[in-house]
Amino acid sequence: MGPYRRERTLALRSSSSALYNNLAVLCPPARPLAFGAVHGTTLNLLGNEGPPRQLQARGGGSALSTPLLTQVRHRETPSRVLLVLTSQRGVQMYESDGSTMVFWHALNIPEHPAAHSVFARGIAAAGGRFICVGTSSGAVLVFDIPPKGTNVTLSEVLEQHRDPITDIAAEQGQEGAGDLVTADDFGTLCLWSSGRKVVTRALISSSTCSSVTLWNGIVAAGYGNGQIRLWEAASGRIRAQVSAHARWIYALDLAPLTGKVRRGQGVPPGVTPGVTASVPYRHPAKSQPASYPDIHLEFHPIIPP
Repeated sequence: MGPYRRERTLALRSSSSALYNNLAVLCPPARPLAFGAVHGTTLNLLGNEGPPRQLQARGGGSALSTPLLTQVRHRETPSRVLLVLTSQRGVQMYESDGSTMVFWHALNIPEHPAAHSVFARGIAAAGGRFICVGTSSGAVLVFDIPPKGTNVTLSEVLEQHRDPITDIAAEQGQEGAGDLVTADDFGTLCLWSSGRKVVTRALISSSTCSSVTLWNGIVAAGYGNGQIRLWEAASGRIRAQVSAHARWIYALDLAPLTGKVRRGQGVPPGVTPGVTASVPYRHPAKSQPASYPDIHLEFHPIIPP
């Protein structure tokens, strides 16, 4: 693989909030990339074409009560691409460029709120026509997305987690493996197959699982204790563990063509992590019924300005 090439720098209108996985990237074929990042109550959208766009969180009665956004993602179904926002009030879906709102789903806000806040977080497209969104109660909302139009419906609610959802990832499932993985604040991972019950449940106590990816039957999960773990989706067995970070893992990103995973970790001002490293992981051929690809975890230092 050749060296990286730096593209033109794009400036956001405001900084990005310190949230898990706070960068949305849309890679449309034969078109420029588009990016999105959350800052407080506002989503900043920008790309190489057209002016920057800002979207506001919905659900507040006044400027003082405007809810905070928690995540943004572009999610693809076979027939369309939607821009999905989550907040302290609910779920907003737009056309991919943010020009038109397609759907709004309000969360159930109790009349006398408990000590824990209410919010939605974690977004993934699964099962062909569904978009899944996590909530602070641990429930996962499954929305049925029509090929066009605004007739989005809440199809199902998956209830297995007892703690707030942090992240959701999905892929076209392999035989015997789940095609959806959900993670929560307590470190619990749940693997699902579309239309079925939980396939595997893997519990990691006392450490939040902040970010997950799913690729070719392998789950890569980043944790608050700085660990990255690789799980086999079909069996739930842990296949590898990387303990190379002293700080919280805030994001994981996976290159689908190569299977390379990159992470972002919390770094205080003035601190630069160590040298770049590469950790290859190869499945034992004799113990695997299927042909699993290699997985490489690449660690790049985050250099503060």
